[in-house]
This record gives sequence, structure tokens and C-alpha cells, in this order.
Amino acid sequence: MAELRPNHAKVKLAAGEIVTALAGADYPDWIDFIGQTGIEAIWIEAEHGPVDFVHIGDLTRACDLWEMTSLVRVGRAEANVIYRTLDRGAQGIVVPHVDTPEQAKLVVDAAKFAPIGHRGVATNRQGFGVADYFEKANDQTMIVVLIEDIQAVRNLDAILNVDHIDVFHVAPSDLAQSMGHPAQADHPAVLRTVDESIAKILAAGRTAGMSVTLDTVGTYIRAGVRFFYHSIEGWILGGASQYLTTVRDVKTSA
Repeated sequence: MAELRPNHAKVKLAAGEIVTALAGADYPDWIDFIGQTGIEAIWIEAEHGPVDFVHIGDLTRACDLWEMTSLVRVGRAEANVIYRTLDRGAQGIVVPHVDTPEQAKLVVDAAKFAPIGHRGVATNRQGFGVADYFEKANDQTMIVVLIEDIQAVRNLDAILNVDHIDVFHVAPSDLAQSMGHPAQADHPAVLRTVDESIAKILAAGRTAGMSVTLDTVGTYIRAGVRFFYHSIEGWILGGASQYLTTVRDVKTSA
């Protein structure tokens, strides 16, 4: 019989290591190409991007080939959306706008089979040929909740008390908007709230996540964050900027 594929990102986090989820690679060929880089996870975008349920199977298969964890960000904290996404083969779920402990509990309840939760009982392609799928699936299913509204910040102590959540991920852009500073994720009040939220997550003994750029990732590693969201656009633009700077510098010095 087959063995259930391990969730490598979940294993690394449990060992205290750093995990990066790369977003924007919402096509199987892109995921295959990125696999060679050694990135730990792919953030499949089903909240804002083009991904629908029909696409998740092929996208997550590409992740499986490279032993990258497939994390799908869904559109909302709704039970059927969550467990249907997992049923399509995702190894983890990312849920936006988790603002209350009740919403956090709903996410866990929908993502985990009994005895932890009430995820609808259905074998997916991750479980084909796995005799003990239902006994092991809960251990391999990863849950990330997004702290991206000021209401979530105010309720953070209670949200952090909800068990079986792997990452509490702070998302500054939406947080800025909810604080009255739209498109100002670098506003001093927003940055202060981000730092305070990360500190609170870490003080509770939980894993903090953060959306980063090439310029900020080092700062948040030093702050104790171990899960990162990075966009493929940022990678491309960063590489392009470095390349063009080198071209201009060499041309000027020639």
C-alpha cells in the first residue's frame, strides 16, 4: 500500500526551521520550474488569483513532484470551501481575515477529521491507496490563518489559544487598510502593530508568519519569524533590478 506524502513544510516548522511559501506561480509549469530552487512551499492563490477548484489537482501534483508543500489560500473562512480545497489535494490551507477565535475554531473544525474536527469524510488523491489515510491526514494537514485586520489584532490573545493552527501569519497590506492607512503598509503605526503582533505570537509559543520582500526578510528572521510569504513578482523584479544595476555600473565604468 502507498504511504501518505509527508508535509515537508510542516515538518520543518516543527523542527524550528524557516519555511518560505512562494506566491504567484499559479500554473503547473511554473511550479515545476521553481521546484529546482529548493523553496519549501507554494502559496496557491485562490482568493485573489485565477485558481479555481478544477485547477488545484494539477497545481498540487506539481508541488508533490518536488516535495514542496502545496498551500492554497481560499477566499473565506467557510467550512465547505476549506475541506473541498483539501479534498482536491492541497496539503495545507491558508484562510484570510480570521478575526475572532470563533472563526479560528471554524477553520480547524473544517480542516481536520475527527476526533479534532468535523471535516467531511472523503478520500482525495493524497489518500489514494493509503490504508490509514484518515488516521494520518490530520498530522499532515497544515493550517495558516491570516491576521490582517485590526479586529484580529484586538482579538489576538484569544485567537492564539486555538489549538492545531500551524502559523499565525501577519499580513500588513490589509492590516494597513483596516487601520485607515490604505496602501501604506510601511506606515509607522502599521509597522508598530505588526511588530507588536509578532511579539505576542512568539510570546505565546506559536509560530509567526510574515509577508516579506527581499529587503525585509532578514529583519523578520532576526525578529523570530519562521514562516514567510514572498511573491514571485518580487523575485523577478529583484533579479531584474540587480541585473540592470550591474549593466549600468559596468557601462559607466567602461
